[in-house]
Amino acid sequence: MGTAVLVTNMRNFPLSRGTVAGILKGYIGLSAAVFTEIFAMVLNDSASDLLLFLTLGIPIICLAMMYFIRACTPASGEDSSEHVHFLFTQAASLLLAVYLLTTTILKTILSLNNSISYILVGVMVILLMSPLAIPLKMTIFPSRHKRPGKLDGSSNDLTEEEISSSQTASLLTPISSEADLGSFREGEDISEVDMLLAVGEGAVKKKRKPRRGEDFKFREAIIKADFWLLWLAYFFGVGSGVTVLNNLAQIGVALGVNDTTILLSLFSFCNFLGRLGAGVVSEHFVRSKTIPRTFWMMITQILMIITFLLYASALSGTLYAATALLGICFGVQFGVMIPTSSELFGLKHFGIIFNFMQLGNPLGALLFSGLLAGYVYDTEAGKQQGSHCLGPNCFRLTFLVLAGASAFGAFLSMILTIRIRPVYQMLYAAGSFRLAQASDH
Repeated sequence: MGTAVLVTNMRNFPLSRGTVAGILKGYIGLSAAVFTEIFAMVLNDSASDLLLFLTLGIPIICLAMMYFIRACTPASGEDSSEHVHFLFTQAASLLLAVYLLTTTILKTILSLNNSISYILVGVMVILLMSPLAIPLKMTIFPSRHKRPGKLDGSSNDLTEEEISSSQTASLLTPISSEADLGSFREGEDISEVDMLLAVGEGAVKKKRKPRRGEDFKFREAIIKADFWLLWLAYFFGVGSGVTVLNNLAQIGVALGVNDTTILLSLFSFCNFLGRLGAGVVSEHFVRSKTIPRTFWMMITQILMIITFLLYASALSGTLYAATALLGICFGVQFGVMIPTSSELFGLKHFGIIFNFMQLGNPLGALLFSGLLAGYVYDTEAGKQQGSHCLGPNCFRLTFLVLAGASAFGAFLSMILTIRIRPVYQMLYAAGSFRLAQASDH
């Protein structure tokens, strides 16, 4: 379902890829907090009710929403109303994130009765559904934009430049070559000279391998160095981050935090900020300075090195700060990888390319979390002769390895950023994404 939503909307808004990826991935980051609210305030912490909700409720909601996930004709240029709609959605998601963090803390500190809990969940649902105001507004008050210079399809209103352009285009039509092309299709023998003339006049296009920024097939993309540089940089970024996420409760207990609910909520909130912020910040700088999005992946992976060293040092008072910083950096990896892969390798086969990139997340969890962190934790717990491990040594070696992995990921991100800078200068030279003329989106 996530792939269907993401791929469809990336194609529907090809000029705002970073913004779209940031919003959608941001809501995915918030979804766990939404389910936590429902679990705690509506289902009364009942595990069986939660399983029933996930088994029946979620599929029913997804099936009901499938009708709305469909392709639409993307805008051919910048649209100010579209920009306002994106800002509204970003503001609504940010308000929802703050609300979820606040209510989670209140639920932890205070004892709320059922009536107040239901009211809080009702407000959450309203905030969650608030972006529906955009299609409602567009339906009730449809915009009526007409292209200047053309009224009701009449050619009498064409400007002189448009008439001249139209006449020039008709004069440049390769009539003779298209006549020759008909004989190609009939299977007649054509000389090499005739073929070269036809290619030169545009009637026949020679097949060539796609360049970065055009549509790649999956088998064409995986043989490119940029593809694997992006995959490895993403792997080290999310693989190290998801290790902390998977073990955050045990990390908190090992460092003396008995109730880790606030710690988990803080990571979730900052993860959302990183995903949403990556889309906003990278979109701004790629348009204004043509800075590749992977630059921000490199910066956040450098910050992740500092974060892991803070975890390893176990200094008093740094746990929550390190968790917040890591949550932001972890979210940025998602918000950067998605639009970058679409810009380098196109949207035509984006679904399979994106999902192959996504393999970095589960593989990172398997290697860094399942094998490394689990082994180190069990070893230290064995030394303490108990089933649980307490103290900074429980994860210290893991954090040091993750710091090294982040350093290597930052190095790869730097190489990739240098390599693809000319591509971004070409794609965003005019301050907005330049769609390929032969694009088949």
